[in-house]
Amino acid sequence: MDITVEELRDRLEAGEELNLIDVREEHEYEADNLGAYLIPLGELPDRLEELEGLKDKEVLIHCRSGARSERAKQFLLSQGFQNVRNVLGGILAYRELEQSEE
Repeated sequence: MDITVEELRDRLEAGEELNLIDVREEHEYEADNLGAYLIPLGELPDRLEELEGLKDKEVLIHCRSGARSERAKQFLLSQGFQNVRNVLGGILAYRELEQSEE
């Protein structure tokens, strides 16, 4: 089951320790990020060992709009990860949420 930006924001604000992965490109991450661990989608297959310890843990994946993170989620599930959740709407929806509440 995926996660909404509202749920993500609430969990981040609560200081919860999350396994949050950003699958955007480095230049996108440098421009704006949520403090996630950066692994661009194209590098994910080659960097899988960095995530080995998370196979049985909840992993949250986000990108710009939710499309790349959905592909990353499907890939990780195919590699034996048990609990992978896509951040619906990505960082665009997250920033929109923040702006709508100002």
